[in-house]
Amino acid sequence: MNAAGQAAPEAAQRAEPEAVLAALEAALAGRTLPADIRELLQQTRDALHDALAEGETARLRYHALFDAVPDPVSILSETGIVLDLNRAGVRAYGRPRNEIVGQPIEVLNPDLPPDHLKPVWESLNRGETYVIEVTNMRGDGSRFPVEVHSAGFMHGGRRCIIAVARDLSGRWQAESRYRLLVESIDKGVLLLDRNFRLLSANPAAHRILGSNLESDINAPSSLRQWTILDEHGRVLPESEWPAQRALRSGQIVPSTTIGLHHLPSDRMVWISATTVPVFSSGRAEADHVFVLFSDITDLKRDNTLFDRAQSLAHIGGWEWDRGRQRLYLTDEALRIVGLEPGRHTMDDLLARLRGGDRHRVEAALERVFLTRDGFDLELQGVRGDGHAFWIRMIGEVEPGNHASPRIAGTVQDITERKQAEETLRIQARTDPLTGILNRDAILGELDARLREPSESEVAVLYIDLDRFKTVNDVLGHGAGDDLLVRTGQRIAHAIGTEGLLARFGGDEFLVLCDGREREQAPRLAEAILHALSVPFLFGEDEFTISASIGIAYAPEHGSRPQQLIQNADTAMYDCKRRARNGWQVFTPDLAQKQQDRLQIETQLRRALDNSEFRLVYQPQVNLRDGQIVATEALIRWQSHQLGELRPDLFIGHAETTGDIVRIGDWVLREACRQAREWQEQGLGVVRVAINVSYRQFVGEDLAVKVGETLQEFDLPGSALELEFTERVLIEDAPATLRIFAELRRMGVVLTIDDFGEGYSALNYLRRLPIHGLKLSQLFVEGVPENRSDVAVCEAVSAIARSLGLGLVAEGVEREAQRRFLLELGVPVGQGFLFAPGLPPDELARRMAQRR
Repeated sequence: MNAAGQAAPEAAQRAEPEAVLAALEAALAGRTLPADIRELLQQTRDALHDALAEGETARLRYHALFDAVPDPVSILSETGIVLDLNRAGVRAYGRPRNEIVGQPIEVLNPDLPPDHLKPVWESLNRGETYVIEVTNMRGDGSRFPVEVHSAGFMHGGRRCIIAVARDLSGRWQAESRYRLLVESIDKGVLLLDRNFRLLSANPAAHRILGSNLESDINAPSSLRQWTILDEHGRVLPESEWPAQRALRSGQIVPSTTIGLHHLPSDRMVWISATTVPVFSSGRAEADHVFVLFSDITDLKRDNTLFDRAQSLAHIGGWEWDRGRQRLYLTDEALRIVGLEPGRHTMDDLLARLRGGDRHRVEAALERVFLTRDGFDLELQGVRGDGHAFWIRMIGEVEPGNHASPRIAGTVQDITERKQAEETLRIQARTDPLTGILNRDAILGELDARLREPSESEVAVLYIDLDRFKTVNDVLGHGAGDDLLVRTGQRIAHAIGTEGLLARFGGDEFLVLCDGREREQAPRLAEAILHALSVPFLFGEDEFTISASIGIAYAPEHGSRPQQLIQNADTAMYDCKRRARNGWQVFTPDLAQKQQDRLQIETQLRRALDNSEFRLVYQPQVNLRDGQIVATEALIRWQSHQLGELRPDLFIGHAETTGDIVRIGDWVLREACRQAREWQEQGLGVVRVAINVSYRQFVGEDLAVKVGETLQEFDLPGSALELEFTERVLIEDAPATLRIFAELRRMGVVLTIDDFGEGYSALNYLRRLPIHGLKLSQLFVEGVPENRSDVAVCEAVSAIARSLGLGLVAEGVEREAQRRFLLELGVPVGQGFLFAPGLPPDELARRMAQRR
C-alpha cells in the first residue's frame, strides 16, 4: 500500500459523517417540522458535530504523537509492507516518505533473509515483543545499527506490526570500527555463551547458516539443533566441539574443518572455523566464545569429488619443491607407489622405481628446470609389500612461473593396463582353446616370410578334420573341444621343429614349413595322418578321426597369404570330396573346379527367383505286385547359365550356403500343390515324400510351415511324407521331440532317410515318434552278392521290425535285388527297376492305368 492508498481510507472515513451533517442542516433549514422532530434532529446534528470534532482531534493527536517519537517508527502489514512511517524515520533513512511507504521492509534492510518475518510472528503470537539488532540503510546507501522492538496490533481488522528502530550509533560509536568490520566481512561471526546459547550473529553468518539461525537466537541450547561432524563425516561428541575445547582450555582453537547438519531443515554446511575464548573483566575462565568461520561447502564437495575421482581413475597428484627438497603426494599417489603418509623427498619415490626408470626420472627433472618443458613417462617399480606396479608420471613447472623451484604433476596407476596389454598381446597370437598360434598370428608369420626374399619359398598345409562333427554331435561340445586340444598336440608332435602350427578356425589347422624341399610338406602330411590314425578315447567310447590336407607352395601357387591359403584350401576340399584321410597338392585344374563351385553357388542363389527348379516324381511300389503306393518328389535344376545340373552336385552347395531353406520351402509347397492337382484329377490322395534338410528343421518352426501349407491346399496330413537324415536322431532336444509330435498329430508320415549311412543312434531312434526307415541305396546296390551289404540290410530290417516301423528300399535296379528284399521282408521299394523320376503327367498316367 502506498501513501495515497493510506490517505484514501482516512478521507473516506471523514467524508461520510460530514455528508450526513450537511443533510441534517438542510432538513432543519428548508422545512417546517414538528417541534419534537426538529428537536431530535438538532440533537443528532449537535452530537454528530461534536463527534467529528473529537475524531479530528484524535487524528491530529495520533499524528502528533506518531511524529513526536524520536526513533524511527514503522507500521508494517502482516507480509512486511510499510504502511506508515513517522517523521523521525523519514529523517533517519534520508528518503521521502513516499519512497518508503508501500514498499517491502527490505527497502530499509536489504540483508534480511527471505523468511525473516517467521521468528517475528512466532514471538508476537506468543504475546511477546520481538527484539533484534540489525543494520538499516539510508537513502545514500550508508548503514547504521538499530535495535528493533516489534509488537503486534489489529488495525482495520488486519494484523499489523509496529516496529520501533532505536539508533545504536551512539552506543556503538566506540565499537563502530569493530562492528563495521564484523558486519562487512564475508566470514561468519557467532557469539556463544558457556551453554552454547547463540547470542549474536553477523550477516555473513546468517547467509552461510541460513535463516534458521535467527530462530535459534534467544533459544536455549540452540546448538542442540545442529549435529557437528569432523572433516571425515564422523559425529563429534560434545567434548570435542571446538567451542567446548576453547572454553575448557582458554586457548584459541585454530582453523578446523567441521560439518554442521541442521536437523529441522536437514541442511548440511561445511565450515572452516577458528574458535576464540572471551573472558569478562576479572574472570579466570572464559564465559563466551567467538566463532569465526568461512563457508567451504563447495570446496569440501569439490575436494571429496576430486579425491573420489582420483581413486576411481587411479590418479594421484604430486609436487616437488626442489629448494626445500620436499615431495608432496596426495593420498591416492601415496597408495599407488606404496608410501606411508608423512614427510617425503623425491628420493623416497625414486627408491620405489627400478634402476633404469629411476635415472629416467632424474634426467627428466633436470631437463624440466633447464628447458621449462614437461615430461610424460611410463615407469615400473616395486612397492614395499613386494608387488610390482606400473605408473604414468607427468610433470611440469607451474604455468606462468618460469622461476619457480617447484614441479607438479600426476601419477597414474597403469598396472592393470600394462598387465592387460601383455595378456592381450599373448592372447592376440594364441588360440585360447589349444594354446597354439591363432589365425591372426599365422597370417602375420606367413606374410613376414613372403616379404623376406630368403624365406619366400614356403609350403602351406591346410588341415581339415574328417567326421569331427560326429564327436561334437554325439558326445557334445566339451568332448569336441577336448578332441581339438588333443589333435593339436598330436599334430605338433608329428611336425616337431620342421613346421609352425596354428589353429586356423573351427576344426581347421594350418602348418607352415620350408617350401624349397618339395618332399618336406608331403612327408609332414603323412606324419600328421599317421598321428591321427590312433583312435581317440572318450571314456568307453572310441573314435577314429582322420584329416584331409591340402598343400600349396609359394610363390608358385601364390605370393600373398590369402591367395596361398585359399589354394591350399581348394586342394584340401578336393581331397575331402574324393576320398578323405589323405593329402592333395594344389593344381590349376583344382582352381578351375573351385571357380566352377563358386559359379554354381552364385547361380544357385538366383535359381528360385528365375523359376529354374522343377520336381519329378519317382514312384514307390509294392515289391510283390508292382502297385504304386506313394511317390517321392525329386528336385531338378535347369540353369539358364549352366544347363542341367545333377542334384548331388548342387544340393551340397545349397546346404553350405543356406539356400536349401528357401528351396525346401518351395519343394514343400510345390509337392502339396501337385498332390492337390492329382486329387482333382480323380486319382485320390497320393502320398508324396519330400526330403527335409536339417537346416529347415532347426532354422524355423517346421510344424507351423507344414500345417499352413496343408491347409492352403486342403490336404490331409497323410498326403505328405517327410524324410529326415539321421542327424535329427542325435539332437536330444525337447524341441526335436515337440516338432515330431506335432507333425505326427497332423497325420504326416515321418521317415528317416538313408538309414545306416551315418552314425545310427539307436537309443534316440526308439524315442522319436516316426513311422518308418528308408534303406540306403548304398547298401541295396550290393545285394545279394556283397555279404557286408547283405548284413547291413538284414540288420536294418530287423531294427524296423522290432520297433514296428515301416521300411522302404531305395535304388532297386535289378530283379535279383527285388527278390532279395522281398525274402528279407521289405515291402516297398523304389528305383530304376520300376521307374526313374517322372514328370507329373506321366506319373498320373501310370497311376490311372494301374487303378
